[in-house]
Amino acid sequence: MLADPPISAEELAALQAAGLGEVGAKLLRRIEHDRQEIDRRDVKLEKLSFEIAQLRRLKFGKKSEQLDAEQRALFDEAVDADIAAAEAQLQELLGKKKPPATPGERPKRATLPANLQRVDRHHEPENTTCACGCSLKRIGEDISEKLDYTPGVFTVERHIRGKWACARCRALTQAPVPAEIIDKGIPTSGLLAQVLVAKYADHLPLYRQEAIFGRAGVAVPRSTLGAWIGVCGLRLQPLVDALKAHILACKVVHADETPVAMLAPGTGKTHRAYLWAYAAGAFEPLRAVVYDFTASRAGEHARAFLGDWHGSLVCDDYTGYKASFALGVTEAGCMAHARRKFVELHEANKSTIAAAAIDLIGQLYGIEREVKLLSAQQRLHERRTRAGPIAKALHDWLLAQRGKITDGTATAKAIDYSLNRWAALTRYLDDPALPIDNNHDEQQIRPWATGRKNWLFAGTLLAGQRAAAIMSLIQSAKLNGHDPYAYLKDVLQRLPTQRACAIDELLPHHWVPAI
Repeated sequence: MLADPPISAEELAALQAAGLGEVGAKLLRRIEHDRQEIDRRDVKLEKLSFEIAQLRRLKFGKKSEQLDAEQRALFDEAVDADIAAAEAQLQELLGKKKPPATPGERPKRATLPANLQRVDRHHEPENTTCACGCSLKRIGEDISEKLDYTPGVFTVERHIRGKWACARCRALTQAPVPAEIIDKGIPTSGLLAQVLVAKYADHLPLYRQEAIFGRAGVAVPRSTLGAWIGVCGLRLQPLVDALKAHILACKVVHADETPVAMLAPGTGKTHRAYLWAYAAGAFEPLRAVVYDFTASRAGEHARAFLGDWHGSLVCDDYTGYKASFALGVTEAGCMAHARRKFVELHEANKSTIAAAAIDLIGQLYGIEREVKLLSAQQRLHERRTRAGPIAKALHDWLLAQRGKITDGTATAKAIDYSLNRWAALTRYLDDPALPIDNNHDEQQIRPWATGRKNWLFAGTLLAGQRAAAIMSLIQSAKLNGHDPYAYLKDVLQRLPTQRACAIDELLPHHWVPAI
């Protein structure tokens, strides 16, 4: 914390008398600004230090007997990643100066297996002429080894940096150490990309990857793998933030949510957290999705994500979105949800009313399949001239049937769902940018449904948020036709030296592989 401002009111008055009042005022404003910055940094330092202590206590403290060995492995790897991410943030706040390690905290790094193929990467100065005019002589070299992975094959990259010295002035010249996502770590961007894709795209928990690597002759503890993921998640977050800004620049956004079990620390039990998927509209040129992991399904999470965005939100009838509609967001309904009500009714009792509704809705979908690739104006014309009359006939028919049906029955509930949301369900007829349903976003939720069967649960809230960020990039890369491994490998390699103003170049829809 800073002490009181060194310039008192009397001193400022004296400065003003001397014609230096403006300079004194600027100094006071700068001091106050610096005071606020330091206060903010101190608060964040205290918060991160507390989080690290909490995470270490979770990992090394008494373990709940309600978790079996497999569940404990999943929880531990999430905590390892959380600790690494928090420590990386703490290191950034401290100005790249790592906090002093406690005795015995830093384990000795094991030597990479000698049987692995070595690939030499030579780094020499661009100019071997000293500033004094003499030619430099090579006097030695530094060698650092990094573990690389091409799917199915481990290799070791030997980075050889020659040392060049001037005989006259004794100046030493050496090529700089290549920038890496994990400073002074052994993994290359290829290995990090493999670990991320295996965990978040192929749904392989780290304890399984540890076993796979062990069979290849390389012992990489899951705690180390977890630490790598934690740092990668932190470094990739600016990309996810930029991707979110691109999605919220669209006029149409899809939204959907799905439950994910999250471990409640200290209880050995799980509670229901939620994963939200926000995708650019199906007819938008942007192909992207961003996931948001939250501790509950409260509507405040959707409002926090959307912020001051005012466009058309394609979603189901979940009440959590209603507050956003009251703030100016336009509601666009999902016809697939309305149809699903009638499908369930028909499957239960072969209802003729449900069959008729399904047939009429099917006609609307038939038109959508035909106009999907048309221009916006052509699509709007076809919808108004062909789909409009069918939608009106469906609405009139539902009203007529509802008058004959007793309240509270399954048929009444299915009809009421459509009638109560009719304006939202048919809004697409007058807006060619809107799709007929939210199926595009529901498809982006499917990878999480597969992952749930393998992860069992999210170990912590931070782990869930990190998974959401990394999967946002992986899924968006897939939407743009990229191989997630190739995309992440290149991005992780270029990110350390990428200018902040050019971060958009690494987004999936802008990415071009480096030559």
